Amino acid sequence: MLSNSCWPSLRWPRLALRAALCLALAGIALPGLAQTSWRDELPQARAVGGGELRWFGLRIYHATLWSEKQPFDPAARFALQLRYHRSISRDRLVQTSMEEIRRLGNAPRDAATLQRWEARLREAFVDVADGDQLVGLHLPGQGMRLYDQHRLRAEIADPQLAQAFFDIWLHTDSRDQNLRRQLLGGQP
Repeated sequence: MLSNSCWPSLRWPRLALRAALCLALAGIALPGLAQTSWRDELPQARAVGGGELRWFGLRIYHATLWSEKQPFDPAARFALQLRYHRSISRDRLVQTSMEEIRRLGNAPRDAATLQRWEARLREAFVDVADGDQLVGLHLPGQGMRLYDQHRLRAEIADPQLAQAFFDIWLHTDSRDQNLRRQLLGGQP
């Protein structure tokens, strides 16, 4: 005869189901823990400005800068929304981001930090296709959160990486000065 201790109890599936239900209800009852949209974090945000990034005439993405502060204040929370017009691999997004961070001089000099930053961006990014969107939420002094059109993809608790990342678009030496000006709503 087989002992009950050798076989999983029938209670286990019921306990697992109850635990899953409790976690689901906690997500509903505690929306701060289950945020799925950047808009939940910036509910009063208005578009500061926006424009197209083009490369040799090809539309790459439309960028929109969102903020609750008007005029725009980079010391306050803001979001940068990118709606893509073409397919771009995660690897290409990471490579281009890191190249721009280095070009702007915001990158640390040590290789270990650069590798860590690249790994964090690689974890956060996805391959994108026409119509996809990625949104970066800047949390000054804390870091950033990255969302796709469906959910929170990553939370990066590194204020220096966050600043360097958003500087790609907002730094005075940004590669596309016209897009920067449009994002800032014509502000210098």
